[in-house]
Amino acid sequence: MSAVFDAKLFGEVFVTLAVIMDPLGNIPLFLGLTGGRSNKARRRLAWQAVVVSLFVISLFAVLGQQILDYLGIGIPALQGAGGLLLMIVALELLTDRAEDPSEVRDVNVALVPLGTPLLAGPGAIVATIVFVQQADGLKSYTAIAAGIVAVHLLVFLSLRFSVGITRVIREAGIVLLTRISGLLLSAIAVQLVADSVRAFVKQG
Repeated sequence: MSAVFDAKLFGEVFVTLAVIMDPLGNIPLFLGLTGGRSNKARRRLAWQAVVVSLFVISLFAVLGQQILDYLGIGIPALQGAGGLLLMIVALELLTDRAEDPSEVRDVNVALVPLGTPLLAGPGAIVATIVFVQQADGLKSYTAIAAGIVAVHLLVFLSLRFSVGITRVIREAGIVLLTRISGLLLSAIAVQLVADSVRAFVKQG
């Protein structure tokens, strides 16, 4: 088994991505962003967001460095873009300016900001690229792939079963979580932009 699978590397990938993607920490954000929707719609959004994140992370695992090099994009630019995108969403949550739920909006929420940049954000993308660059042989690539899939399974389970929380806190609780989520998202956005600026200054 050790000849085709690196258990130590799997553990490193799993723990690193789990800490960055923070499945439990994203539960209030998920409930806030999906407020006003049925539990069935929330379950669908959870599945869609995880699939989008898995696709983005996998894409960067395979072609990440080549994509960034070809487009001339650095990690700081990626962080800054993610921060600005999250700030827009945070302002909508804080000011209640989001449009009424619709099928199109459901898909958009699963894509942005749930799938990316909340789950598949700059931190997760960079960590994945680094792990792939350090990989050595088939067993390393297998361990990295297994770690990525395992983390996304954990994320899906946390979001999927967070739906049960709505039965306890009701819609009033969801409204409160929406405001708290907006505050948390704005803080995350500011941190991403600050990290981006700091990295640009160091490069200069």
